[in-house]
Amino acid sequence: MNGHYIKEPWSIIEEGFHPGMQEASESIFSLGNGLMGQRANFEERYTGESLQGNYLAGVYYPDKTRVGWWKNGYPEYFAKVLNAPNWIGIDVEIDGVQLDLHKCEVVDFRRELNMQQGYLERRFTFVNKGKKLHISARRFLSMKRNEIGVIRYAVKSEDFSGTLSFTPYIDGNVVNRDSNYDEQFWEMMDTRSGKNLAHLKARTRKTGFITCMTMAYQLCLDEKILGPEVEVSERSDYVSNRVSLELEAGQEAVFLKYVSVLTSLNHDQEKMHEEGEVILQEAVKLGYAALFQEHSAVWENNWAHSDIIIEGDTAAQQGIRFNIFQLKQTYTGRDERLNIGPKGFTGEKYGGSTYWDTEAYLIPFYLSTAPEEVSRNLLVYRYKHLQKAIENAKKLGFNQGAALYPMVTMNGEECHNEWEITFEEIHRNGAIAYAIYNYTRYTGDSDYLAEYGLEVLIGISRFWRQRVNWSDVRGKYVMLGVTGPNEYENNVNNNWYTNKMASWTLSYTLEVLEAVMESSPGAYDEIKKRTGFNFKEETGGWKDVIEHLHFPYDEKKGVFLQQDGYMDKKQIMADDLDPVERPINQNWSWDRILRSCLIKQADVLQGIYTFEEEYDHEVTKRNFDFYEPRTVHESSLSPCVHSILASRIGMPEKAYEMYLRTSRLDLDDYNNEVNEGLHITSMGGTWMSVVYGFGGMKIREGMLSFEPRMPEGWKGLSFKIYHRGCTLKVSIDKSKVKIENLVGGDTELLLCGSKVELKAGRMVFADL
Repeated sequence: MNGHYIKEPWSIIEEGFHPGMQEASESIFSLGNGLMGQRANFEERYTGESLQGNYLAGVYYPDKTRVGWWKNGYPEYFAKVLNAPNWIGIDVEIDGVQLDLHKCEVVDFRRELNMQQGYLERRFTFVNKGKKLHISARRFLSMKRNEIGVIRYAVKSEDFSGTLSFTPYIDGNVVNRDSNYDEQFWEMMDTRSGKNLAHLKARTRKTGFITCMTMAYQLCLDEKILGPEVEVSERSDYVSNRVSLELEAGQEAVFLKYVSVLTSLNHDQEKMHEEGEVILQEAVKLGYAALFQEHSAVWENNWAHSDIIIEGDTAAQQGIRFNIFQLKQTYTGRDERLNIGPKGFTGEKYGGSTYWDTEAYLIPFYLSTAPEEVSRNLLVYRYKHLQKAIENAKKLGFNQGAALYPMVTMNGEECHNEWEITFEEIHRNGAIAYAIYNYTRYTGDSDYLAEYGLEVLIGISRFWRQRVNWSDVRGKYVMLGVTGPNEYENNVNNNWYTNKMASWTLSYTLEVLEAVMESSPGAYDEIKKRTGFNFKEETGGWKDVIEHLHFPYDEKKGVFLQQDGYMDKKQIMADDLDPVERPINQNWSWDRILRSCLIKQADVLQGIYTFEEEYDHEVTKRNFDFYEPRTVHESSLSPCVHSILASRIGMPEKAYEMYLRTSRLDLDDYNNEVNEGLHITSMGGTWMSVVYGFGGMKIREGMLSFEPRMPEGWKGLSFKIYHRGCTLKVSIDKSKVKIENLVGGDTELLLCGSKVELKAGRMVFADL
């Protein structure tokens, strides 16, 4: 798919209609506003291949786990993000002919995702018996009024005269392609349809989430609002209105559809119908133009704080903006009950649940581009799931308050049904601990530790202590039967990254204990009571593990071994593979993958990136040179880590290669899977590749530090970040770096190794 979409700095553009690309484009052109999201399905009927997808934040279904052999500890269900009732539908008939791009003749097809203002637009010409009609459809999900969606559907006649009909509808007869038992997850509660107003109310089975969708519309002919006769249709799972008009050559009919989408997460179910109508009528009264203006103003503000400007490389510029756009429309931070699924609002895969990706790849982005409470809410989300994490650990045989956070969750309960993930990919605990550290060191919000953080750290540290065992053979603690970030190695012993995260978490928890006991003794006493914490006994065990934990290492090569026995594998390089065999996860048997040395994603290198201050240039480069050639990058989470490390060890070409791979992963469909949805949670890694890699930003000695390393082909790079009440603008060109303090008080930072004071409203420079 590489090169399918036109490269523009602010837009994703597709020219020409390609039915074989429809599902991929439905993902690429998806829209969201933090509360709901919509794949780029057509408004009018389409009978070709399509993955219908309308998703509501926080609404899910516990689809019963389907496995051939049930094992103790398996989750009862795999949570599914639901394809909710379809509210975008507008059937269009032209002289009795159903408009269907799968069957009709269309020319001059053009689809655009405008990222600057946040809308999706299609334009094409429909040819009917030699006569032409020019059609344009624009859609946006309001970022200002996040329960409102709006569609402007225009039909302009070139030389056609005849009857034009619009049938706006809401359809509750929807299914999930990934349903384990081919169930329909929604049951209908109420449908009502009247002139220019209709609503559908539905409830999820088992979980009981309710949505109420209400629609209204306006029909205009040459800018004059019409009041045509309406044909009302109503079934138990469907509501519609049908309106018609006579269209003459040269005339334009514009159909405006407004929809309010409410859920029981935010509304009393008994009042949803009335409240939905009120919200909808306010939107209709305001009108399309004003709604779009206030929506685009939110995007203008978003870009003012989070845009990254790359000069001299359109592909790189488009890639980073596409990633930022998707992140900003997926999660707004307004609701601490919500989190970020790997596909966001763009597809069903991964169930729309929360993974460790949030802590490892997304919190850095939100820390620097959004108010502090946005990242805090992501951490509070995990705190509120602590008791569930303790229950998850108990199911696997752990006790005394040990907490194992789920690999996949909607409500804190583990709901992933692959044993090598559910039972073994336990490094997720370390990502959550590190996110607490990352947040507090960046923001200076030490109160969070006493209020929430310490209790989480105690639960996680208890888990690590119980998860290791003493090996008489080694005279060390070992951690057996795990899966590291590299999921092409299952059930291994002493995964280096997992052991590193465990040891570091124990050390960090000891530091936080001392800090909270000193700064907030009352809070510490309360935590001690709630958790039954025994300081002397428990910390003594933690210190013993820290001192005696085994880390695999190859003395001859001077590299940290991914796990015990890694060098027993036949050492082949990714570049030696026949291109037709890649990606290997779509062409090799799982047995062959597990026996190979090939790596899905950064594993050892993930640890070196995370704790880079512990490893000098030589150690980092030696491990990078060993592992990168063995890595096939078939996880979206891999290229960004390699890009950042390559920047820091002086490999600019490799850094740029990996940056393009992460920023254009979906746009160029590197892994042949974008039809399933976008890789939302790895998009934070794209931002990190630019800001941490090329911008050289990190935290050193409690201060922001910048050591830029801009790619050779770029003429300039600039970005803004929030940090402790300041808004800083960083501008880099071939010869110098400039940092401006746009908002906030005086601050100190490290610039190219030197400590500088940056006063409010002033700037500092350094030569490169």
